[in-house]
Amino acid sequence: MHTLPGEAAELARVIAARTADPAVVRVICPPFVALAAVRDALAGSGVEVGAQNIHHELAGAYTGEVSAPMVASLAAWTIVGHSERRRDAGETDDLIGRKVRRAREAGLRIILCVGERLEEREAGRASEVVAGQLRGCLGDLEAEALADVAEDELPWLTIAYEPVWAIGTGRNAQGSDAAAMADVIRETLRSIGFGGRADFVPVLYGGSVTAANIGEFLAEPSIDGALVGGASLKPDEMAGIVGRAGVTAAARLAVIP
Repeated sequence: MHTLPGEAAELARVIAARTADPAVVRVICPPFVALAAVRDALAGSGVEVGAQNIHHELAGAYTGEVSAPMVASLAAWTIVGHSERRRDAGETDDLIGRKVRRAREAGLRIILCVGERLEEREAGRASEVVAGQLRGCLGDLEAEALADVAEDELPWLTIAYEPVWAIGTGRNAQGSDAAAMADVIRETLRSIGFGGRADFVPVLYGGSVTAANIGEFLAEPSIDGALVGGASLKPDEMAGIVGRAGVTAAARLAVIP
């Protein structure tokens, strides 16, 4: 919850100019009130626009809420299930799953957030919690929703792993932590019907990402990018993050036969 529309537009323009790399998918998700301004500012830049949230119904008497079709008129992506929504708004897996379906119906690409709290990790339940979140949010999707694209492409879904215990707590996650959870995420997706497509679902790391630590996470082959929070307000940080992603993308493309 930062920036007025004009400020958001200028910040988006600067970030787009500082992060131009055709090998890296870049999406900026401003507050709702800045979506139109950011969309206009990014026209022709190659940077896409997303919302930070949507409502779980397509329309109705839900004063103050924003629906997926409303967002789809301004953006191509939406985040759902962010840890702060789960914490502050009490969002459940069932509710988030309804948001996933509304986003699908509106043609939005989805960044679905999952992640365990500190007490859950310390209790040895991290994998169980994340797998349960995925099943709760995606487990009842119709087969058609999983089979409407080629085996090597699932463009509507990205998973962001947010270790809640490593966000603003002073405790740091390691690349190995994120990689292990990426394996859990893909195995769970396979088990609920994604099959071989699970291997092509991008998995992002989203735990206090900075230019200084992103390299550790992108060094893991199972991590495909980052969900950036506070660092997105700093163009220098974004330039460093996307620059490292570009190096990683070039290295990975170089080894594809």
